[in-house]
Amino acid sequence: MNEPVTTAMVLAAGLGTRMRPLTDLVPKPLVRLKGKPLLDHVLDRLDAGGIKRAVVNVHHFPEQIEAHLKNRTRPAITVSDERGQLLETGGGIIKALPLLGNGPFLIHNSDSVWIEGIGSNIARLIKSFDPERMDSLMLLALGATSLGYEGRGDFVMAADGLLERRGERREAPFVFTGVSIAHPRMFESPPDGMRLDGVWMHVGTPQAVEEAEQWIDRMASA
Repeated sequence: MNEPVTTAMVLAAGLGTRMRPLTDLVPKPLVRLKGKPLLDHVLDRLDAGGIKRAVVNVHHFPEQIEAHLKNRTRPAITVSDERGQLLETGGGIIKALPLLGNGPFLIHNSDSVWIEGIGSNIARLIKSFDPERMDSLMLLALGATSLGYEGRGDFVMAADGLLERRGERREAPFVFTGVSIAHPRMFESPPDGMRLDGVWMHVGTPQAVEEAEQWIDRMASA
Protein backbone atom coordinates (compact mmCIF):
# COMPACT_ATOMS: atom_id res chain seq x y z
CA MET A 1 0.00 0.00 0.00
CA ASN A 2 1.26 3.47 -0.86
CA GLU A 3 2.15 5.87 1.93
CA PRO A 4 -0.58 8.51 2.34
CA VAL A 5 0.21 12.08 1.28
CA THR A 6 0.18 14.16 4.48
CA THR A 7 2.23 17.25 3.53
CA ALA A 8 1.16 20.21 1.37
CA MET A 9 2.82 23.22 -0.22
CA VAL A 10 0.54 26.28 -0.18
CA LEU A 11 1.55 28.95 -2.68
CA ALA A 12 0.96 32.27 -0.90
CA ALA A 13 3.87 34.47 -2.05
CA GLY A 14 2.33 36.24 -5.05
CA LEU A 15 1.87 40.02 -5.31
CA GLY A 16 -1.86 39.77 -6.00
CA THR A 17 -1.80 42.60 -8.55
CA ARG A 18 -5.04 41.47 -10.24
CA MET A 19 -6.78 41.62 -6.86
CA ARG A 20 -6.09 45.35 -6.31
CA PRO A 21 -7.33 47.44 -4.55
CA LEU A 22 -8.07 44.62 -2.09
CA THR A 23 -4.35 43.82 -1.94
CA ASP A 24 -3.09 47.36 -1.43
CA LEU A 25 -2.82 46.79 2.32
CA VAL A 26 -3.06 43.00 2.73
CA PRO A 27 -1.61 40.02 0.84
CA LYS A 28 -3.99 38.16 -1.45
CA PRO A 29 -4.12 35.04 0.78
CA LEU A 30 -5.67 37.17 3.54
CA VAL A 31 -8.39 38.68 1.33
CA ARG A 32 -11.68 37.57 2.87
CA LEU A 33 -14.27 35.40 1.17
CA LYS A 34 -17.49 35.08 3.18
CA GLY A 35 -15.68 36.62 6.15
CA LYS A 36 -12.79 34.12 6.11
CA PRO A 37 -9.35 34.66 4.53
CA LEU A 38 -8.70 32.69 1.36
CA LEU A 39 -5.71 31.09 3.10
CA ASP A 40 -7.97 29.67 5.81
CA HIS A 41 -10.37 28.30 3.21
CA VAL A 42 -7.39 26.41 1.78
CA LEU A 43 -5.91 25.24 5.09
CA ASP A 44 -9.27 24.14 6.49
CA ARG A 45 -9.91 22.12 3.34
CA LEU A 46 -6.44 20.55 3.52
CA ASP A 47 -7.02 19.63 7.16
CA ALA A 48 -10.39 18.08 6.35
CA GLY A 49 -8.77 16.09 3.52
CA GLY A 50 -6.12 14.50 5.72
CA ILE A 51 -3.14 16.85 5.36
CA LYS A 52 -1.16 17.05 8.62
CA ARG A 53 1.51 19.62 7.72
CA ALA A 54 1.58 22.56 5.31
CA VAL A 55 4.54 24.58 4.05
CA VAL A 56 3.39 28.12 3.20
CA ASN A 57 5.68 30.38 1.15
CA VAL A 58 5.65 34.13 1.82
CA HIS A 59 6.92 37.25 0.05
CA HIS A 60 4.30 40.03 -0.21
CA PHE A 61 3.38 41.41 3.26
CA PRO A 62 5.03 38.31 4.80
CA GLU A 63 4.69 39.55 8.38
CA GLN A 64 0.91 39.64 8.06
CA ILE A 65 0.75 36.04 6.85
CA GLU A 66 3.17 34.83 9.53
CA ALA A 67 1.18 36.59 12.25
CA HIS A 68 -2.06 35.12 10.93
CA LEU A 69 -0.60 31.59 10.96
CA LYS A 70 1.16 31.89 14.31
CA ASN A 71 -1.39 29.99 16.37
CA ARG A 72 -2.53 27.57 13.68
CA THR A 73 -2.04 23.92 14.68
CA ARG A 74 -4.11 22.01 12.09
CA PRO A 75 -2.43 21.50 9.80
CA ALA A 76 0.91 22.28 11.40
CA ILE A 77 2.54 25.19 9.57
CA THR A 78 6.10 25.71 8.32
CA VAL A 79 6.94 28.97 6.53
CA SER A 80 9.17 29.05 3.45
CA ASP A 81 10.62 32.57 3.41
CA GLU A 82 10.94 34.22 -0.01
CA ARG A 83 11.38 37.79 1.26
CA GLY A 84 14.67 38.19 -0.58
CA GLN A 85 13.34 37.29 -4.01
CA LEU A 86 9.90 36.56 -5.43
CA LEU A 87 10.13 33.16 -7.09
CA GLU A 88 7.76 31.71 -9.65
CA THR A 89 5.75 28.63 -8.77
CA GLY A 90 8.48 26.17 -9.74
CA GLY A 91 11.20 28.15 -8.00
CA GLY A 92 9.16 28.46 -4.84
CA ILE A 93 8.58 24.71 -4.72
CA ILE A 94 12.24 23.94 -5.39
CA LYS A 95 13.29 26.28 -2.57
CA ALA A 96 10.85 24.54 -0.22
CA LEU A 97 11.82 20.96 -1.14
CA PRO A 98 14.04 20.51 1.95
CA LEU A 99 11.00 21.38 4.08
CA LEU A 100 8.63 19.08 2.21
CA GLY A 101 10.45 15.80 2.79
CA ASN A 102 11.25 12.93 0.46
CA GLY A 103 7.76 11.73 -0.36
CA PRO A 104 4.97 13.02 -2.61
CA PHE A 105 3.28 16.23 -1.48
CA LEU A 106 0.20 18.22 -2.38
CA ILE A 107 0.47 21.67 -4.03
CA HIS A 108 -2.34 24.21 -3.56
CA ASN A 109 -2.71 27.77 -4.88
CA SER A 110 -4.02 30.14 -2.23
CA ASP A 111 -6.72 31.56 -4.54
CA SER A 112 -8.25 28.22 -5.54
CA VAL A 113 -11.49 27.44 -3.70
CA TRP A 114 -14.56 25.41 -4.50
CA ILE A 115 -17.93 24.23 -3.33
CA GLU A 116 -17.55 20.53 -2.56
CA GLY A 117 -19.63 17.90 -4.29
CA ILE A 118 -19.83 14.54 -2.54
CA GLY A 119 -16.99 14.12 -0.05
CA SER A 120 -13.56 15.77 -0.02
CA ASN A 121 -11.79 16.39 -3.33
CA ILE A 122 -8.48 16.59 -1.46
CA ALA A 123 -9.05 13.15 0.07
CA ARG A 124 -10.03 11.76 -3.35
CA LEU A 125 -6.89 13.24 -4.91
CA ILE A 126 -4.68 11.70 -2.21
CA LYS A 127 -6.38 8.32 -2.51
CA SER A 128 -6.01 8.35 -6.31
CA PHE A 129 -2.31 9.20 -6.39
CA ASP A 130 -0.08 6.24 -7.29
CA PRO A 131 3.64 7.14 -7.01
CA GLU A 132 4.61 3.97 -8.85
CA ARG A 133 3.09 5.24 -12.10
CA MET A 134 2.57 8.98 -11.53
CA ASP A 135 4.90 11.93 -11.15
CA SER A 136 1.93 14.28 -10.81
CA LEU A 137 -1.83 14.06 -10.37
CA MET A 138 -3.69 17.28 -11.17
CA LEU A 139 -7.14 18.31 -10.00
CA LEU A 140 -9.14 19.63 -12.96
CA ALA A 141 -12.48 21.38 -13.30
CA LEU A 142 -14.84 21.90 -16.22
CA GLY A 143 -14.18 25.40 -17.50
CA ALA A 144 -17.80 25.89 -18.55
CA THR A 145 -19.09 25.55 -14.97
CA SER A 146 -16.26 27.34 -13.15
CA LEU A 147 -16.16 30.89 -11.79
CA GLY A 148 -13.32 33.34 -12.42
CA TYR A 149 -11.76 31.46 -15.35
CA GLU A 150 -11.66 33.29 -18.68
CA GLY A 151 -9.38 31.16 -20.84
CA ARG A 152 -10.01 28.52 -23.51
CA GLY A 153 -9.27 25.51 -21.34
CA ASP A 154 -6.05 23.66 -20.57
CA PHE A 155 -6.52 19.94 -21.11
CA VAL A 156 -8.47 17.16 -22.73
CA MET A 157 -8.76 14.20 -20.37
CA ALA A 158 -9.08 10.59 -21.49
CA ALA A 159 -11.32 8.11 -19.67
CA ASP A 160 -8.31 6.76 -17.75
CA GLY A 161 -7.32 10.25 -16.57
CA LEU A 162 -4.36 10.78 -18.89
CA LEU A 163 -4.13 14.37 -20.10
CA GLU A 164 -3.40 16.03 -23.41
CA ARG A 165 -2.80 19.77 -23.62
CA ARG A 166 -5.18 21.90 -25.71
CA GLY A 167 -2.52 22.44 -28.35
CA GLU A 168 -4.01 23.61 -31.65
CA ARG A 169 -7.59 23.05 -30.52
CA ARG A 170 -9.76 26.13 -30.20
CA GLU A 171 -10.93 25.01 -26.77
CA ALA A 172 -10.42 22.23 -24.23
CA PRO A 173 -13.03 21.31 -21.62
CA PHE A 174 -10.86 21.04 -18.51
CA VAL A 175 -8.89 23.69 -16.61
CA PHE A 176 -6.21 23.22 -13.99
CA THR A 177 -7.45 24.27 -10.55
CA GLY A 178 -4.00 25.01 -9.14
CA VAL A 179 -4.17 21.89 -6.97
CA SER A 180 -2.07 18.79 -7.58
CA ILE A 181 0.05 16.10 -5.99
CA ALA A 182 3.70 15.96 -7.01
CA HIS A 183 6.51 13.50 -6.48
CA PRO A 184 9.90 15.14 -5.75
CA ARG A 185 11.29 13.65 -8.93
CA MET A 186 9.07 16.31 -10.55
CA PHE A 187 7.26 16.37 -13.86
CA GLU A 188 9.16 14.63 -16.64
CA SER A 189 6.10 12.82 -18.01
CA PRO A 190 2.65 14.14 -18.97
CA PRO A 191 0.63 14.49 -15.74
CA ASP A 192 -2.43 12.47 -14.91
CA GLY A 193 -5.66 14.21 -14.03
CA MET A 194 -8.73 13.82 -11.87
CA ARG A 195 -12.00 15.71 -12.24
CA LEU A 196 -13.17 17.87 -9.32
CA ASP A 197 -16.55 16.96 -7.87
CA GLY A 198 -18.31 20.25 -7.16
CA VAL A 199 -18.00 23.83 -8.38
CA TRP A 200 -14.51 25.35 -8.72
CA MET A 201 -13.91 29.06 -8.22
CA HIS A 202 -10.72 30.93 -9.12
CA VAL A 203 -10.89 33.90 -6.75
CA GLY A 204 -8.28 36.12 -8.40
CA THR A 205 -10.02 39.51 -8.73
CA PRO A 206 -12.28 41.69 -6.56
CA GLN A 207 -15.19 40.89 -8.86
CA ALA A 208 -14.51 37.17 -8.45
CA VAL A 209 -14.71 37.57 -4.65
CA GLU A 210 -18.19 39.07 -4.95
CA GLU A 211 -19.31 36.47 -7.47
CA ALA A 212 -17.91 33.61 -5.38
CA GLU A 213 -19.84 34.81 -2.32
CA GLN A 214 -23.01 34.94 -4.41
CA TRP A 215 -22.39 31.41 -5.70
CA ILE A 216 -21.77 30.09 -2.18
CA ASP A 217 -25.02 31.67 -0.95
CA ARG A 218 -26.91 30.29 -3.95
CA MET A 219 -25.60 26.75 -3.44
CA ALA A 220 -26.28 26.88 0.31
CA SER A 221 -29.92 27.78 -0.28
CA ALA A 222 -30.47 25.30 -3.11
